[in-house]
Order: sequence, then C-alpha cells, then structure tokens
Amino acid sequence: MPHFFIQKKDISENKIRITEKSTFHHLARVMRAKEGETLLLVDENQTQYSTKIINITNEFIEAEIIKKTLINHSLKLNLYLAQSVLKNDAQNFVIQKSTELGVKGIIPLCTDNCVIKESVVDSKIEKWKKIASEAVKQCERTDIPQILKREKLKDILGSTEYKIKLACVERSDKTKMKKVLQNLQIEKNDKILVIIGPEGGFSHEELNLLEKSDIHKVSLGNLILRAETAAVSALSNIIYELENE
Repeated sequence: MPHFFIQKKDISENKIRITEKSTFHHLARVMRAKEGETLLLVDENQTQYSTKIINITNEFIEAEIIKKTLINHSLKLNLYLAQSVLKNDAQNFVIQKSTELGVKGIIPLCTDNCVIKESVVDSKIEKWKKIASEAVKQCERTDIPQILKREKLKDILGSTEYKIKLACVERSDKTKMKKVLQNLQIEKNDKILVIIGPEGGFSHEELNLLEKSDIHKVSLGNLILRAETAAVSALSNIIYELENE
C-alpha cells in the first residue's frame, strides 16, 4: 500500500486531517478514497500511521489513527547520482529506480553527447520531482530525494560538496568498482556521488577532464551497459558493499 506524507501539525488527538492540496487531490480525485478505507501516512519524524478514513469533504480528508510505528525506510548512505540526461522514458526510469534505491539527490548532468537541450532539462525538473514523489510513496521511503539543478561535468568534478566521487567509464577504465569500494574510508556524513555518462559515452574532452581529476574512475564489468542500466547497477553495487558497513 502506498503511503502519503503529512506534517505533525496535521494531527489532533487521535485524528489526522489532510488538507495539503496535492495529497488531498490524489486521494480524493485520483484514488477516489472512501470512508472506511485504510490509509498509511508518514510524518517528518518518520512515524508511520495506519489509519481509517472517517470523513471526506470538498476541502479535507480526516482519518482516525489505528496504529503508529516509528520506521526508518531510508538509506543510511548519503548517496547521490549525477546522470547525463536521457530521453523521456529512460530518464523517467532512472529517476524512479534511483529513488527506490534510496539516493538522497539526483543531478541532471549536461554532457557533450547529451541528446537533451539544457532549456528542456530545466523544463523537466518539476515533472521529475513528481516521478520521484510517486516512487517514494510506492516503496514507502520516509524521505524524499532532491531533484537538483542541472550541472556541467566540469562543475561537478570541481565541487567540494561530495567527499567521494565515482565515475563509471566503461570503455577506458578496467578498475572494478568492487575493488574501489572495498578500499574506501567513509565517515557517517560523507556524501558519495556516482557519475553516469550518456548513451554515446563521454566525449574525448570529458574523458580528459576525468583523467585529470582526483576521482575514482571505475568499470561495472566486461559488458557495455545502457546508461539507465548502468545507473541502477552502480547504485546497487554501492549499496550492497557499503550500506551495512
């Protein structure tokens, strides 16, 4: 069952009143919720409420709390993805699956071989936020990832915000990601950035930038993966190796 986000202030005694427009619209108009149905709600303190709808009006939905549980359906790692923007369905897939895998933020990356214009990337940000929000509800995450502003590769490489940067460079680097991950020293608040290029790969100029930068250039194996597959594979590898450290 998907869950929906509320604020602690929405709770009075043993009842929760949902007035936030997008959540109310989704429940009342899209899902056509009815009185007597059960509903999962989560607040900003990661408390999950199992509730029963007791009242639906034109302005709010009111639900009675049946059970509340403190949960933590979120990734411990501060994992971020910088993905060279792909065409519609492929990009939507990356947003959805990386959200399900627990990333804290997704950076639309504009590379030399990117097929999407920068102005189009900017116009898609709100849509991608909605896709991430829907994925959060489905996988019952208790935090929502950020869809950050678009960046150029050179700016990402020069950023000091991310303690560890890993760029997947399949055709030119044979250092396996697993080997790199096993030798990393990660502190609790360190941010990890995974960089994935476009379908056509990084340009010669970008490969030179990567070569000169102080980041980890890694391979995901002997196969050449589609960009959206590489994103899921890279994130999954990192989570497997580091999440339970």
